[in-house]
Amino acid sequence: MHRIDIAVIGAGLSGLTCARLLSDAGAKVAVFEAASRIGGRIHALRDERGQALADLGPTWVWPPHQPVVAQWLERLGIATFAQANDGDAVIEGYHPAPIRAPLPGQDGMARIKGGPAALVQAMAADLPDGTLHLNRPITRITLAPDGLILTDATGAQIIAAKVVLSTPLRVAAAQIAIPDAPAAVLDAMRATPTWMAGQAKAVILYDRPFWRNMGLSGRIASRIGPLTEMHDHSAANGQPALFGFVGWPPEARDPAALDTAIRAQLTRCFGPSAPQPRSITVQDWSRNPLICTAADHAGAHPDLPPAILRQTHLQGRLHIAIAEVSTRSPGLIEGALDAGETAAATLLASATTDWGL
Repeated sequence: MHRIDIAVIGAGLSGLTCARLLSDAGAKVAVFEAASRIGGRIHALRDERGQALADLGPTWVWPPHQPVVAQWLERLGIATFAQANDGDAVIEGYHPAPIRAPLPGQDGMARIKGGPAALVQAMAADLPDGTLHLNRPITRITLAPDGLILTDATGAQIIAAKVVLSTPLRVAAAQIAIPDAPAAVLDAMRATPTWMAGQAKAVILYDRPFWRNMGLSGRIASRIGPLTEMHDHSAANGQPALFGFVGWPPEARDPAALDTAIRAQLTRCFGPSAPQPRSITVQDWSRNPLICTAADHAGAHPDLPPAILRQTHLQGRLHIAIAEVSTRSPGLIEGALDAGETAAATLLASATTDWGL
């Protein structure tokens, strides 16, 4: 049976942060990811050359108010730029026809050059060859005398001195058998919503940012939808774009009907003379079984999670590191980085006595 120091389950931002810090400290780490790519909820729309055009998952950071984000951006040499917000917004559903009105922006809101996917790629770049194992779902974790045994979907087994669970907790509770875990831990996992897991995000590419010449910010606030809010999402490299959050519930998101309704909303809000989009891409996270469960369709923001999810389990060998368990911005990019850092620090503090098989 193959043996390693630490297994990280999940190659989202939390798992990659933890793996990066542990690997830098000399631990033998393996990261097991069920999907065919890294990043989890962080995902980019790319062109044929692989250039990131837009964010299909989270977009914003607030470096003045998020010290962990600020530290990692500096460490990885990644720049940010301000969210474009100059001009009026379009408000619809509150009056007989859409109206223009200013809307305040958020203090410190920024976007990452290359999107959050650049953060994910940079985090993974220095991991040793062979660390990442994609398309490798773990289906069972069991306690052994000298570690934890991980079983993957093919039945292959790995034994690790420690394991870091870095996947959405409801998904983990449903898809990974952990027979030795206390019932209270599994109940807490099932009760923890995954932030934005049930959301769908629409990215609309244009040849030019026409709304700016109209004195508009690109923002829309709508009671009608299907996009309840929209923002300028033009890339730092100049690709003009808008993005919006879909207000329709998951069961109503027929792709063809949604595309038609988005185009109609754009015409209502920007006028019939506005250019037609080059493309509309909808990332419906509710359809991704590695991200979303039926319980996440309601879209609740995670509260401060119970302390049991920040404790170690299975004789101190199982750690949980996912954005939702962080006490710092649960569910957000800041929370993901903090959760990965916290798990790595706990593991490194025990390294001298507990590692080695």
